[in-house]
Amino acid sequence: MPELSPRRKMLPAVVAAAAIVALVVTAVLIVERAIPAAPAPRGEDSAVAGAADVDCAENDPVAQELAGGSTWTMCWRVDASRGLVLEDVHFAPVGRRPVQVLAELSIGQLEVPYDTGLRNTEDITTQGFGGSHMMSLTETECLGDRLETYVPKIGDGSVGGGGDRRPVLCREEVDGGIAYRSSDGAGTEVARRSELRLATISKVGWYEYVSQYTFGSDGTIRSDLGATGDLSPEDYGDDPAHGWPVGPGDTDYATSHSHNAVWRVHWALGGRGGQVVEQYDAAPTGEEGPRAPLVEGRMTRIPHEGTARAADRRWWRVVNPQVLNDDGHPISYQVDLGATTPFQLTQDHHHEDGGTGDDGYTIAFTEADDCQLFATANKDGACGSGVLDFAQDEAELSDVVTWVAVGFHHVARDEDQSPMEMHWQGFTLTPRDLTAQRVDLPPAREDVNGKPSPLR
Repeated sequence: MPELSPRRKMLPAVVAAAAIVALVVTAVLIVERAIPAAPAPRGEDSAVAGAADVDCAENDPVAQELAGGSTWTMCWRVDASRGLVLEDVHFAPVGRRPVQVLAELSIGQLEVPYDTGLRNTEDITTQGFGGSHMMSLTETECLGDRLETYVPKIGDGSVGGGGDRRPVLCREEVDGGIAYRSSDGAGTEVARRSELRLATISKVGWYEYVSQYTFGSDGTIRSDLGATGDLSPEDYGDDPAHGWPVGPGDTDYATSHSHNAVWRVHWALGGRGGQVVEQYDAAPTGEEGPRAPLVEGRMTRIPHEGTARAADRRWWRVVNPQVLNDDGHPISYQVDLGATTPFQLTQDHHHEDGGTGDDGYTIAFTEADDCQLFATANKDGACGSGVLDFAQDEAELSDVVTWVAVGFHHVARDEDQSPMEMHWQGFTLTPRDLTAQRVDLPPAREDVNGKPSPLR
């Protein structure tokens, strides 16, 4: 992959002075465009300080100021296939104006293949997480606000059948544990983090899935899929190679299976377009230092559509090089994968290019296209059947969509009966240089930016 573009060369001496002035003015404007230090205004129609002014097509926006002072604002709707879809997601760090992070966030496919090879479902494109599969919430499922929207009874409502306004979205502000703790001779700085949690529940077959998105006061976004419900009674056998006994003795082997989830993340960091994708890798050099082996890291730009796989010390980020923080660093978000079982989607096994190997892809980057919504079995075949079709065009990346694949191999246990305990899979989007210092900076540490002074 080509390296990052080099810095501009020095202008001729005859225009150097004028150019320097222009560059300084431009830098100031770029920093102001990102997240200026001025306090976030309170809009006339907004009850939340720092809330972005977003225009939502279907429901009132979700606007939540967290305990630390940061604010998240976004639109939400229920799609017949994808279930919960979040749009126009903005984050306002403490005392600063909102910056857009995402254009859209949703699940793009959930495949459940059974180890015997006898059954496989594509729950998003075959049955869907919306419509009649979207469950109404009670106080037990949601301790916070239960938000209503219109949900058609059949599909997207285009074929009739009517529908109802139902409470399907849970909005909660929750405690996220210790945010930080740091002691020096002058005292101890410690605080807890606050999080906005949005969740829906979809029942597909015997399983019940929780689509959950958690927005941290530090700017992080956590995407999770939880699975509960019951083991499928149709999928039992007597083969220990393909299951686990969950009845008395060595009988009633529940068939092992996978939950192969792919999320679709459409970026709009600082606004749509102008995004750059980079991959970070670090590896031992083979040389030894005085106390430890030498490890070197480097960032490589991914200029065109394509797929990639996870590796030790590897991560990816989406950058807006035109928007800088107060330290002059371009703002970005890093994709952090949690525990995942490598997989290759069933349809990708038969793709003409063979995918990227037996493990498939962990992550893929494509240029945004409104008809490219599903990782496989994409309903508008004119733009490709799935991610491997989308990526092989190798278009230059600017309006970036990231497809994140996280697998979970479920080997049942006695405790899964009945109901099944919730199990989770997901990933995190972590801000990298979105602000020059942490977003909820304690006053005693305001001067710590760069190499700190030795502890007293």
